[in-house]
Amino acid sequence: MKHIAIICIFFFSLSAIAQEKTEIIVDRNGTGDFRNIQEAINSVRTADPRGRITIRIKNGIYKEKLILPPHVTNIHFIGENRDKTVINHDDHANINKMGTFKTYTFLLSGNDITLENLTIENSSEPLGQAVALHIEGDRVILRNCRLLGHQDTLYAGRDGARQYFENCYIEGTTDFIFGPSTAWFEGCTIHCKKNSYITAANTPQNIKYGYIFNDCNITLAKDVNTMYLGRPWRAYAMTLFMNCTLPKGIKPEGWHNWNSEANEKTARYMEYNNKGEGSNTNNRVKWAKLLTESEVKEYTVQNVLSGCDNWNPQKK
Repeated sequence: MKHIAIICIFFFSLSAIAQEKTEIIVDRNGTGDFRNIQEAINSVRTADPRGRITIRIKNGIYKEKLILPPHVTNIHFIGENRDKTVINHDDHANINKMGTFKTYTFLLSGNDITLENLTIENSSEPLGQAVALHIEGDRVILRNCRLLGHQDTLYAGRDGARQYFENCYIEGTTDFIFGPSTAWFEGCTIHCKKNSYITAANTPQNIKYGYIFNDCNITLAKDVNTMYLGRPWRAYAMTLFMNCTLPKGIKPEGWHNWNSEANEKTARYMEYNNKGEGSNTNNRVKWAKLLTESEVKEYTVQNVLSGCDNWNPQKK
């Protein structure tokens, strides 16, 4: 009986040590704690007593359709190399009539999540809407990530939820940044692959801030020469481009009303201090606003994202 008790204590100690571990390694080659990212996510408990969990992902192509549920929070995902650590799936809206919102490669619903040095890709052919990253969580940060796809690449998908993108690369064709969240894009590259629309904000009427692009570089694929900055998916869409580089190929009128003159009375479209051949505002639509130096002072990360909890995603 004494030997049994010692063995039980030994295994209990090992279990306790494992529970205290706050860093998880994912490696397709089997050298880490898990071979799949979903398994690592599933290992994190609700209100996990370990506190913030770091999931380090080794280089490789992870062919997974990831779900991070609302009760899984406070995780930092770090890829080994942005271009070589790839999460990939290939659903699109016309597969068995699944519709846009089931096509995600990564559905991220938990709060307080950070993604860093990762590529998230929907690699379907351009056969319909195909979301790479679908975010429902609040206080979500992406740093040095790539989001790859065609139509509807990034769905910022919850009213008033706050997201911060820094030094990210986001590409797509039509409405490839869309949804109702409040999102700040800092120093990002936004790559347009087809003559269409960059944004399709769905900002609710009662939410002051939608999408703010600051110091971003808009780039166009070869033969793309008639690109709109955005169109309002819903009437009160809010989008601001400031201090950005806008290339030749951005439509002189800049913005589209989604074939509804009524949207011109409600959509909140703004620009300030952009540069590049596409930044000339002489022929912009009359219902878009050019901010003054005084007005633009309102648009800071602190004002846009702090909320009632004083969240500051730039504080590391």
